[in-house]
Amino acid sequence: MAGAGVRDILIEGPWEHRDLAANGIRFHLAVGRSYRPDRPLVLLLHGFAEFWWAWRHQLAALDEAGYAVAAMDLRGYGASDKTPRGYDPRTTAADIAGVIRSLGRRQAVVVGHDWGGMAMWATAAYAPEQIRAAGVVAAPHPLAFPWRAGLSELGFFQLPLFPERRIMAEDGAYVERLLRDRGAAGTQWLSAEDARHYRDALMLWPSPHCALEYQRNFVRDQVRSAGRGYRNALRRPLTAPLLSIHGQRDRLLPVSSVTAAERYVAGRHDLVSLPGVGHQPNEEAPQACTAALIGWLATVV
Repeated sequence: MAGAGVRDILIEGPWEHRDLAANGIRFHLAVGRSYRPDRPLVLLLHGFAEFWWAWRHQLAALDEAGYAVAAMDLRGYGASDKTPRGYDPRTTAADIAGVIRSLGRRQAVVVGHDWGGMAMWATAAYAPEQIRAAGVVAAPHPLAFPWRAGLSELGFFQLPLFPERRIMAEDGAYVERLLRDRGAAGTQWLSAEDARHYRDALMLWPSPHCALEYQRNFVRDQVRSAGRGYRNALRRPLTAPLLSIHGQRDRLLPVSSVTAAERYVAGRHDLVSLPGVGHQPNEEAPQACTAALIGWLATVV
């Protein structure tokens, strides 16, 4: 089914869809039905080739557990605005900090999966005062990025136009293959219906280009002056509590890249390692991932 629109990814469930303005653009969020301003805010950030739907399992559970939970579409993804620029770490941090403020909050617990975890680290680097507590799911500290594991894919993404064309070809089949391959070998965690949602979301042009620009900027920043400034900001210790959730069968992220974050954390760091799980813990093992989040939140919020 090609030609899906934004309405097709505003999927109904035990949540509500909201738009809000932050950092000069419009963002879409899915929030828990019991969202209230007196509850602690938990902001969930999705990974590459995904959108807010990646947190569908956690949205309802965190809402029921008493948190004001919101899963946002990052700039360029899903139902959020797709701008020609703004995919560098500093702008990403300003986006997330702006969303927190637009929700009427001074701070939030920010939890990111995959490149959403990298977005969390950008926010911790440039707007640490807005991080009440931090969580990463299958995401390294940017200064411990596992280049060897993802070099071929990351290198391909640096090419102009070809990666975008690959994503759009064959009704988005590449998106489904990429996500399935990131799960633990032999597992069937992605249903045909969920895969369809991911295909539809990333095929909303210019989402393929926007999504790739995050990774292109990350690579370019290794040799640019802006990247030196970012790395210096990342070296400032995180004072907020940190939770890291890692799948023991994650082929993209060795556990050493997760534990390396301890060098840059001044306070508490909890590591939850899930057996039999690959790069998508929040979807491959939603109950275990959710339980880890809720258990940790109860001790830090």
